[in-house]
Amino acid sequence: MTTHHWPSLPGIAYGGDYTPEQWTRETWREDVALMREAGVNLVSIGIFAWGLVEVREGEFDFSWLDEVVELLHANGIAVDMGTPTASPPAWFFANHPDARAVTRDGVPLGFGARGMASHSAPAYREAAVRIATELARRYGDHPAVVLWHVHNEYGVPVGEDYSPHSVRAWRGWLQEKYGTLDALNAAWGTAFWGQHYGEWDHIGAPATAPSVINPSQRLDFARFTDHQLRACFIAERDAIRAHSDRPITTNFMANQHGGCDLWAWADVVDVVSDDHYLWAADEEGEIGLAIAADLSRSVGRGAPWILMEHSTSAVNWQPRNVAKRAGEMARNSLSHLGRGADGILFFQWRASRSGAEKFHSAMLPHAGTESRVFREVVDLGAKLGALEEVRGSRVHADVAILWDFESFWAQDLEWRPSEDVSHDERIRAFYEKLWRDGITVDFALPGHDLSGYKLVLAPAQYALSAADAANLVRYVENGGTLVVSFFSGVVDENDAVHPAGFAAPLQPALGLRVEEHLPLRAGDRHDISFDGVRLSTDVWQEDLVLAGADVRGTYLGGPAEGRAAVTRHAHGAGAGWYISTRPDAAGLAAILDQAYADAGIRPAGHPTGLEVITRRGDAADYTVAINHTDETVSLQISGTNLLTQAVAEGTLEVAAGDVVVVRSPHAAQGADQP
Repeated sequence: MTTHHWPSLPGIAYGGDYTPEQWTRETWREDVALMREAGVNLVSIGIFAWGLVEVREGEFDFSWLDEVVELLHANGIAVDMGTPTASPPAWFFANHPDARAVTRDGVPLGFGARGMASHSAPAYREAAVRIATELARRYGDHPAVVLWHVHNEYGVPVGEDYSPHSVRAWRGWLQEKYGTLDALNAAWGTAFWGQHYGEWDHIGAPATAPSVINPSQRLDFARFTDHQLRACFIAERDAIRAHSDRPITTNFMANQHGGCDLWAWADVVDVVSDDHYLWAADEEGEIGLAIAADLSRSVGRGAPWILMEHSTSAVNWQPRNVAKRAGEMARNSLSHLGRGADGILFFQWRASRSGAEKFHSAMLPHAGTESRVFREVVDLGAKLGALEEVRGSRVHADVAILWDFESFWAQDLEWRPSEDVSHDERIRAFYEKLWRDGITVDFALPGHDLSGYKLVLAPAQYALSAADAANLVRYVENGGTLVVSFFSGVVDENDAVHPAGFAAPLQPALGLRVEEHLPLRAGDRHDISFDGVRLSTDVWQEDLVLAGADVRGTYLGGPAEGRAAVTRHAHGAGAGWYISTRPDAAGLAAILDQAYADAGIRPAGHPTGLEVITRRGDAADYTVAINHTDETVSLQISGTNLLTQAVAEGTLEVAAGDVVVVRSPHAAQGADQP
């Protein structure tokens, strides 16, 4: 991984995207005055300004941008300088029509929205490097610029590209990966449906075809797309690095866009940054938020990270853009901080009057400075100013959930046994249980060193290489507790079923193999008996062949009636659990409680609706407690609330909808570890 390199800023970074190109110079001066009032110390600029900086191909006008940078600097506001390569200007597409991205159905994408050109087009690569170079030459050493922001949300809205440029690059990528056509044919299983390739030039991108395209080819094309996007980032990053020593990032989308393998991306940025937006239809959006924050921290291997974008209130692109309630913005922001973010930024500073995002909330909304939102923005700035000492502290977790982007790509392809099986749903279900129990979670890959975790959960590990399976088996042998959910360990890294069958590589740890998948019809529910208690399940059953595992749950109905549903297997110094069906929330909780006991994990015992996370610093622990309920609750803790300076001696009252941040001596009661 790239060495962690934090922007040169005091305290917690606070601010957001700023688009002065949309406003007059008089408004610029008003903006910086209001930014100072709000406690803003960092803004991102230039992200969509390509056509206003490079006004014609090779012709640059930095005059307005110079003014903005100097104005911000004079007012003590640092700059996250964006490269505007997510949205090439009109002249680019007029000059290079062949650089347009092409959809899977063969439709070239035009100009007028946001979006990337073909990531494989030489003209795009050259133009992106050129503007990144010119920006870095001009601002690389400027004292206002503390961070570089390359592109914007890679893969959104354009990820896969089926243009001729992409097809040529795809063939080259395949030749580098496989070396020979024999190796490619074997990996893709091209003997099926007569798909054997005898010439590299005969391989096309997996565009729309009469029936389902070879899934191994589709999986490799997803990997290729991720590689091409990352290559674009690296080209810009290296162009900037030639002229600037400031840290370089690009904004991820964590669990809200699965087209990039963020484990690999985190290795090429200096600091992880993420954009997260609540899904308005989710009545417990704080749980989805926590997943995104924990994933951002995890892909960065625990280092502090930046929340590059979130919203002060409603967004503009969902079916129903629900406004945030009073205090919700602070709860969202401080939850991210509690889960490791040392920067809290928004999209955007001032709400746009024109364009597709004019109904998106902002730090300074259309209603102006007398609005509730702006008052909350100023209040949040003051809160973050009081939390300077939290910066640099780390989050510790005893539990890991496996999160494997490549496995998700494979599972999401066509012709799987049941459309009701979703990796997103299973991970959320497992995560919710731990979130409600106050247990902090990291995410990990199955091939990672897992020895530091007491409990590892695999809710949706459809694809699993033999090497990664062996790593999980060793984890159990060495004393770990592993819980695996259904439809896991089904295929290898090429989306081919394992030679010995479903889940076979995990047999030593689980003490079983899966003879047959038994998906259920829509709406069917069948109970299981687990330790003598009746639990409700749906969607899926499996026919298990036991090889040493103890039966802990039995099907009471359905195609697997009378057979094992939940098992536990002692292996080495640890234990492997297998859940071959989809229990409801209460059922999953009952099963995981037993796995907790194996792992020596206990729920934290916090009041329902009180989210508690702890960061560990060199001299103290910092506990962030967020009350998501409408009533005051009690937190068992001793220490000083940094937001009020109130001292707690054993108990602290957290008002309805409020947040406290408590500094405690190390090992004080009330941290998130029980």
